[in-house]
Amino acid sequence: MGLLDYLKSQFIEIIQWEDDSRDTLSWRFPDEDKEIKRGAQLIVRESQTVQFVYLGQFGDTFGPGKHTLTTDNIPILSTLKGWKFGFESPFKADVYYVNTRLFTGNKWGTSNPVMLRDADFGIVRVRAFGTYDFRISNVPTFLKEVAGTDHHFRLDEFADTMRSRLVSVFTDALATSKVPALDIASRYGELGEALLPLINPTLKEKYGLELGSFIIENVSVPPEVEQAIDKRSSMAAIGNLNDYIKFKMAEGMGAGGGGGPAGTAAELAMGFGMAQQMMNQPGGMFGPQGTPPAGGIPVAVGATQAPVAMDLLGPAQAAQSLGVSEADVLAELEKGSLKGKKIGSTWRITRASLTEFMNS
Repeated sequence: MGLLDYLKSQFIEIIQWEDDSRDTLSWRFPDEDKEIKRGAQLIVRESQTVQFVYLGQFGDTFGPGKHTLTTDNIPILSTLKGWKFGFESPFKADVYYVNTRLFTGNKWGTSNPVMLRDADFGIVRVRAFGTYDFRISNVPTFLKEVAGTDHHFRLDEFADTMRSRLVSVFTDALATSKVPALDIASRYGELGEALLPLINPTLKEKYGLELGSFIIENVSVPPEVEQAIDKRSSMAAIGNLNDYIKFKMAEGMGAGGGGGPAGTAAELAMGFGMAQQMMNQPGGMFGPQGTPPAGGIPVAVGATQAPVAMDLLGPAQAAQSLGVSEADVLAELEKGSLKGKKIGSTWRITRASLTEFMNS
């Protein structure tokens, strides 16, 4: 090898990156202690951007195309290197290729529940996961804040870091948007689009990245909150609780026939109500008086008034008689729509109260 051939072998004349991978974010051109000569050809393909770095400082940036390196097209590098009379001698600099295509189908998710202040449930813990597409939008910022001096920075090296950063930004954006947890579950698509303008400014500024799409596949709340939602849905479906209890009583009468304590008690309560209506009618079957005596239950003319047993029932017995749950009975007692007396910590309800409640 002659001297001229030897000198040529020490210079870089063509700089290019033939990327055949799908997971490389940035790649540093291997100089192997060689120098870049004046007039060297820089080839940048589509979805690639080249960034020159000289002694830790960012120099010129090149987009797709074939570039001949002269003083005219590397003005920043010329200034950094301090060429007073133009670019004549070979020089050394780091050349980074950055992949600017859209990286699709990346997964994100909260490893731990996120605490949020919700209008419906107060402070609530939320888990979420989905997918996102992103691209590198600011090459110097990305190289400085994310890739660093890594000579071959791949997507798998960045996935966990991106996921944690994205969840952090997502949490802040969700808290800022103040979207109720119930609305999140029914508006995944709209929410993902709405969060993009909130997430992207932070990603661009901090990491030089931009999301093309942000998809929320699922948002879940703790089991106890799900149970509360189910109860609320059930109450909304039931509607008026009084009407529901009356319906259950009528249903119990129809299904009870002649058997079962619930059916018998329901029939008895209904019978009391019908009797009271008949007695209050002028000229009813109990005679023209139609006025109950002091005991509370009228008797027919000429009949002997018998003492009436006013049975006291507990909430569980009343619930069995009405064909509803004990919780429903307690709720009606607390509201006052069903009359009862609290003895100590226990409620007591009369048959007359059940009849009055049925007729209300």
